[in-house]
Amino acid sequence: MDKTAIMLLAAGGSSRLGQPKQLLEYNGKTLLQHIIDEALSTKAASVVVVLGANHELIAEKTKLDGTVVIINEQWQSGMASSIRAGVEALADDRRFDSVLITLCDQPHVDHFLMKELVKKQQDSGSTIVACSYGETVGAPAVFSREMFPSLLSLQGQEGARKLIAANPHVVEKLDFPKGIIDIDTPADYQGLQNKKKNEPGEV
Repeated sequence: MDKTAIMLLAAGGSSRLGQPKQLLEYNGKTLLQHIIDEALSTKAASVVVVLGANHELIAEKTKLDGTVVIINEQWQSGMASSIRAGVEALADDRRFDSVLITLCDQPHVDHFLMKELVKKQQDSGSTIVACSYGETVGAPAVFSREMFPSLLSLQGQEGARKLIAANPHVVEKLDFPKGIIDIDTPADYQGLQNKKKNEPGEV
């Protein structure tokens, strides 16, 4: 992990949810705090947190020690602007051979998955290693440095998934069935809470 930066995208306005999804609580932490703590646990070379909407409130309620915080003032233009902001902060630092891009609204992403993605990328030498779930191949995903210019060229609502789909010949997949669970609506969050309540307790 010493040559990989982790970029956490947490700039969106959560319009379908009606409140900042970054601050939703799950397992005793906010979704954003969870992914930050998991990223820091990997001992990655750098953890970059891209904030945008409600960034003052979110920063106030989040422990950001040990991370590099980027404020994306253009967050309303779409996810591409957050990816560009994060990559721009990393591009000139030659310590990094790759970047792992992940979101704050996939509650089952943890440091084990992040490390497995990076290991698969290093072992295979693949340009991209992405998670496979449902009918999707997407984030979390690792991109080698050679993909930085392509990440910087994304526009509007385009996310990393566009580059994954456009470059299937250089993509390695990692099965992550729980990646299909993300939080976009109140129903998504309620479903996550209900599932947690129905899980058997530890003996």
